[in-house]
Order: sequence, then C-alpha cells, then structure tokens
Amino acid sequence: MAENSQSRAARKKQQKQSKQSGKKSVFKRIFTTLLIIGLVGALLGGGLFVYYVQGAPNLDEAKLSDPYSTKLYDVNGDLFAELGTQKRTKITYEDVPQVLENAVLATEDVRFFDHFGIDLQRIGGAIYANITEGFGAQGASTITQQVVKRSFLSPKKSIERKVQEQWLALKLEQKYSKEQIFSMYLNKIYYGNNAYGVASAAKLYFNKDLNELTLPEAALLAGLPQRPSAYNPYKNPDLAQERKNVVLDLMVQHEKITEAEAKEAKSVKVQSMLSEKTETNIPYDAFIEQVLKEIQGKVDDVNVYEDGLKVYTTLDPKAQQKAEQLLDDNGGISFPDKELQAAAAVIDTKSGAIRAIAGGRNTEGINATFNYAIDGGSQPGSTFKPILDYGPAIEYLKWSTHHQLVDEEYYYQTEPDKQVRTPYTSGYKGQVSMRYALEKSLNVPAVKTLNEVGFDKAQSFAEGLGIEFTKPSFYETNAIGGGEEVTPLELAEAYSAFGNEGVHNESYSVTRIEFQDGSEPIEFKTKSNVAMNDSTAYMVTDMLRDVVTSGTGTAANIPGLPVAGKTGTTNDDTNSWFAGYTTNYTIAAWAGYGNNKRSIPKGYTNIPHNYFRQLMTHISQGVETADFKKPSSVVESKVEAGTSPAKLPSEYTPSNLIRYELFVKGTEPTNRSQAYDQLNPVEGLQANYDQGKQSITLSWKYKQDEKRPVTFTVKGATRGQSPQTITEGIKETKIQIPNVQPGEAYSFEVFAVSERNGANTSSPKPVQIEVPKKEDENVDDLLDGEEENEEKNQNENDQNENNNGNNNGNGNNQGNNGNGNNQDNNDAGNDNNNQDNDSNQDQEQEDNTDDQPDSEDQSSGDTNEEENDSEENNN
Repeated sequence: MAENSQSRAARKKQQKQSKQSGKKSVFKRIFTTLLIIGLVGALLGGGLFVYYVQGAPNLDEAKLSDPYSTKLYDVNGDLFAELGTQKRTKITYEDVPQVLENAVLATEDVRFFDHFGIDLQRIGGAIYANITEGFGAQGASTITQQVVKRSFLSPKKSIERKVQEQWLALKLEQKYSKEQIFSMYLNKIYYGNNAYGVASAAKLYFNKDLNELTLPEAALLAGLPQRPSAYNPYKNPDLAQERKNVVLDLMVQHEKITEAEAKEAKSVKVQSMLSEKTETNIPYDAFIEQVLKEIQGKVDDVNVYEDGLKVYTTLDPKAQQKAEQLLDDNGGISFPDKELQAAAAVIDTKSGAIRAIAGGRNTEGINATFNYAIDGGSQPGSTFKPILDYGPAIEYLKWSTHHQLVDEEYYYQTEPDKQVRTPYTSGYKGQVSMRYALEKSLNVPAVKTLNEVGFDKAQSFAEGLGIEFTKPSFYETNAIGGGEEVTPLELAEAYSAFGNEGVHNESYSVTRIEFQDGSEPIEFKTKSNVAMNDSTAYMVTDMLRDVVTSGTGTAANIPGLPVAGKTGTTNDDTNSWFAGYTTNYTIAAWAGYGNNKRSIPKGYTNIPHNYFRQLMTHISQGVETADFKKPSSVVESKVEAGTSPAKLPSEYTPSNLIRYELFVKGTEPTNRSQAYDQLNPVEGLQANYDQGKQSITLSWKYKQDEKRPVTFTVKGATRGQSPQTITEGIKETKIQIPNVQPGEAYSFEVFAVSERNGANTSSPKPVQIEVPKKEDENVDDLLDGEEENEEKNQNENDQNENNNGNNNGNGNNQGNNGNGNNQDNNDAGNDNNNQDNDSNQDQEQEDNTDDQPDSEDQSSGDTNEEENDSEENNN
C-alpha cells in the first residue's frame, strides 16, 4: 500500500520537515484564524463573543488524559453502574501504524497536520449546510476540536459551545504537538462493546496489537467511533461491512491507498476478521443497552462513555435480577439445551417505564451482544389476536364478547396468489363465541374477524399500540401472527394499553440526564395516546383472563392475582410467546432458537408461560395489585348461549346455557329468546286396538310452526312398569305398536321435541288402552251355539214352557248381549273419556298459549351443545 512499508523514522522525518516549513506562517495563520473568529464574533454581537470565550473552561491536563465516567441510577435513585471507568491501554504516537493513521485521517480530519485546530475549509462547508439545512446539519469539528469537546464541554449543540470549542482548540494546538493531540484522540475515543481507546479495540475485535493490524481491520476501527452501537460488528456485521468500505473509499479519495488495495480489502468480510467477544463485568447489560439506545436516539452528539453524565433510569433491580436469574440453567426453568434462547421485557402497565430487560441466555462467543428483548424480532403468533383481530372488532364494530363466529375449514391468504388451510389441531368447533375463540386460540374465527374489521383499521389499531409494520403487504395470515415480527419489548408495550384503560404509553428507560459541566439537564417525557376506548380495553382484558384461568394459558395463571394474558406459537413451534399483565406490570416473554428454522422440542413450548408466572409472582410480592375495574361504558348481561344476535334467556332456558357476557353500553340485548319456551302438547291423541294385527295404533294432531319445527317422542309402559322410549325423532303423527299382549293394559305418552334444541319439549300427552283377553275375543262364538240349542227345545215345549223358554232364552240372550253391549259401551266410554280428556287438555293448552309470544329461530350451534357437552361452553 502507499506508505505502509515506510519506516517509522522516515515518517517522523517527513512530518518534521512538514512542520518546519509550516512554522514560517504559523503566526500568520493564527492571526488569520483569530481574525475570522473575531469577525464571526462581531457578527454575533461583539460583546457576546467575548462573553462566550470568557465562559470557556480551562485546559485541564487530567481531563485530557482520563474521560469522565457516566453514572447510571435506578428507579430508587441508587447508583447501579458506571460507564467509562474500565481499564484502558494507552498508546503514544509512536505506537500508531501508518495504515491506521491513514485510515483515521481520511475518515475524520484529512488536513489535521496542516491546520492549527480549526479547518477553515470545513467551516465554510458546514456554514453552507447549516444555512440550507438548519443549524447542526453538518459539523466542522477537527480532531483537535473533538478532543476538546470530549474533555471539557457538554455535548449540546449551541453557538456558545461551538465558539468555546474553537477557542479551546486554538489554545490546545498552542500547548501540545500534533502527535500528542492525535494520540489523545485515539486513547479517548469509544469503539463500542466497552472498548475505550484504539489499542483496547484492536485487542477486543481482532485479538491483535496495533502493529499487527491489516488494512481492512484498520478501516473498520477508523469507522466505528462515528456510531459505535450501529456499526457494532458483532451485532450488525452488514452495517459494519458497509462502514468499512466507506472508509476504504475515503482513503482512495485522499490518496492514502490505491483502488486495487481498496478492492482487495473490501473483499474481506467483517465476520471473518472478528475474534470471540469476551464477557464484561457491567451489570444489567441488556437494560443498559436500551438506555444507550434511547439516549442516542433522543439526544444529539452525546457519548455516554465519555461525557460524564448522570443518567436516571427506570430500572427496578428486584425485577432485573429475577429476570436474568430465570434464564440461567439453574434459575428455576427447565431448558432442553444451551442453544434455546429466551428473552423478556417488564414494563410498568400504567406509565410504560421499563423495569427490566432480559436479553438472552448463555451469551458467549461472537453473538454475545445480541439482545433478543430489543433487537431483531420474531413472529408473534396468536399473541397478535387481541391486537389485530378482537380488539379492533370491539373498537370499530362494537362486538360483544358473546359475538358468534364459526370455526370451520377455511383457506386464508399468506402471500399473493397463495392460500393455505388453517391449522387443524383438535377439530373445528362449529359456532362459538368470540370469548371462546380467543380463550382456545382458534385460528379460523380470528382470520374471519380480521376480514370483517378490515386490514386498514386493524393496522391502524395496532400502530396506535406502538406496533410498526415493516412488510410492504398485509395478508390474512397477519390475523394469527404471521408476517410481521416484534420484540418482547414492543409486545409488552402494546399489551400494557389493554391493562391501562386503553391508554398507550411509549416504553422508556431514561427519565433524566445531567451534565458534568452543570448545563441544564434534560428531562425525558414519554409519548402517550389514547389507543382505544376504555370499553375495548376492559372487554379484551376480561377475555384474556379466561385464557389464563381456563384456556391455553393456564400454565401462566397465578392464584390470587388478577392476571390477563395470551399465548402464541408459530408454525412448527419455532417461536413460543406469552404476553400478560396486571394493573401494575406487563411482561412479554419469548423462547426460540433465533433463526426461525428449528422447532422447540415437545414439552418446552410453555417456557414463556412459566417464565411469566415466576417473574410476575416475584415482582408482585409485597405490592398491592388492584383488580381490573369495569368502566361505565361496559354492560354485563345474561345471554342465552348460541343466540345470534345475542338474546336474553327466558325462564325456560336451561341454566347451563345461560352466559354472562360484556357489551359496549347501548348495544346490550333487549329481546328475550323463545328458543326454549315450552312447546304446545299434541292434540287428539287416540289409541286403537286392531284385533287382526294384534297391534295398537296411536294417532294425534299437532299445529306445526315453521319457526319452531318439532319431532315426536313416544314412550309406553304396561301396567305397573315405568315408561320406556318406544321411538323418538319422528315427524309422523301416527305410529303402530305391534305384538301387543292380550289382556294387558298399556299407557302411552307423546312429546313434541324441538328440532333445534333437543332439551326443549312439550308436556306429555297420555293415553291408556286395555287389550281384550282371548276368552273375551271368543265369547260371541259360544253364544251363537247356545242359541241354536235353545231354538230346538222351544218346538218341544208347551206354551208355558215356551214362554218360560222364551223368557229364559230372552234373558240369556239379553244377558249375553248385555254383557257384549256393556263391553262395547265400556270401550266406547273409555275412548270417549280419552277424547274428552284430550279435548279438555288441548283446550287448556290453547288457553295457556294464547298469551305466549311468537317463537323465534335458533342457530345450528344449539344442536351441537345438546349433542356434545364439551362444546356447551363454546357459545
């Protein structure tokens, strides 16, 4: 490369000659620079410039050597960590290889050895950018100014700080040589991953001394200080690769290397250069990472590791310690192997303050710094159902928790021109309530609900909870947590709004920053918005409580603590989730292998459930946890299961089909169900004996109602026996009962039964009949023979005898006929009595039913309830 082979002595000689030639004009350039600053000061208003300069701090050599440490305080105001106090490996200019010097100069300050602390050319460019793009759009800081800024000044951008920075840079150049200032810079700079100074960074990232660095390694180091977190090569190797290549391009531009050298160096991948990351002793590093992320995102030009800040955070040490402990191999949760990852975030339900972050487990090696709680993300599975489906349905469509949906075979869209069948696990449930669908995490009702809400409204609702949609398209698969990816922190933030009466608070970990120079502190204020009506929040919460007590989330239930939450898994169990909350805390926990390509072993998908239960139990000890309060905008009402739309139960509704459901005020049911009102009994029931067929025929009449179709059940019994079902489910109004026994008395009952609600029957209609004995059936034949004998005797008898015979014969005939007539009359009398009883009962029934309201149709789900007890609660 251009100057890499040059000896250190030759380099020093060249630099010395350059300095000697520059001495001739040193005073001239200082004077020119001071004149320009003076002119700028004059433009600002003479006295103001002098005032700013007089307020500049003194050049303190100790501060030039050692930076201030930043102190972090927890929610109780106690110090829990200091950043910037770690051991450093200090170097001198002689230790810096030419390749590293070239990379740094090309990136930060190519004219460093030519100016005297201020680069006029860069100032001109910065002034133009600030005029056209606004103040602070572009800086003109030289390496000298960066040393001053990091040693003496606050990071706030202001005219006063800029004037002081330039003034102190001139003074620093007068007091120290270029080589000394350059080494100050390289010793002071933060390179990420707790590496301070370039020598420590080289050892951390490459396990090398400075004199062993290659061109691609030097280029990577030179590019890190601008944004050490973003360009973290362990966490973001692609961004680090891009940054390295930018530095190489700058080196070509400033003629430090050739195009060929740059091309070769660009071909080297960052990951191939890195050594395994060593562990640090900083406590709660996952939480601290979130703190740094927030500060860098909200405060410009701040270096937490060097600026001596006091940072006040929301950390709860009790929660943080337990959150980390549970991820240990012996922390109380069983993990199948060391590779399975888990992470969680704990936030305050009411405020959004982050109380704890657990970033991962077994964090060693090259991926040690990946924080699964706040970085990347995974598909949320069914935890998205309250966010994209049922929450919006209540908010926009005013659905009740009773709203009826059908779980059935269904094909949904996952991408353009592609549909898949909804996962079939324990069988489709048919008609179910929204509450049951969420409790059992049914997929088909969720997809149907999203379609009824509409994609735009569903996405808008989720965005109001802080969910960001990064995919260009929105499909039905989003309804069950496919497509988008979220982190545990993002999911916890979204769920907290359900427990906070619909108010969403942006999660935050920093409340206040104080500066070492005494300048005005920064107060952090979280952003809040009303994401939904309080009725929506409460109704979703009430359903999610059922998930924990009797649904898919029972493993997360905590007896005695009011908890709501939802489970979630993705296809092939590559991710498992549980997100839940009380009125105090919200926790989202995740488990998976991180690449979405490996399934969690069977029996371990409940790790997030167990994690939630143990952590929530721990942090809730000694803390009063209020129950969720039903707002006045919600009405609880009795409903009859399966009714659609919802209807009030009647006095005849079976008790096991009465539900208590929630409604947005003004939408509660007012109509009473007639599905279980008692049916009219049959009319005109008759029983007739057929001697030839030895059978009894039952017949009756019934006034059919199209809205309440019925079938009939017939029961019968012999004398002294209990009734047994002869037939049921028939629609005919006539039935023949064969093989009846002579001389036996039979009693029958006929019921009308609702086709839709089998439990709904009429009162029984009775009838009795006695089958004649065999001797009674032959009595007429016997009487006919006796009459023939009597006729013969009558011819032989005298008139008196004839009279007697006639009298006897008449008496006998009349007696026999009388018996026969009596039997016929008895039979007829019984039939007449039965008909009279039928008529009387029919008339009474008609009288009783005149005041009953018209019956109404019922849904097919009611039949399922009668046939299958396990599905009685679905509706």
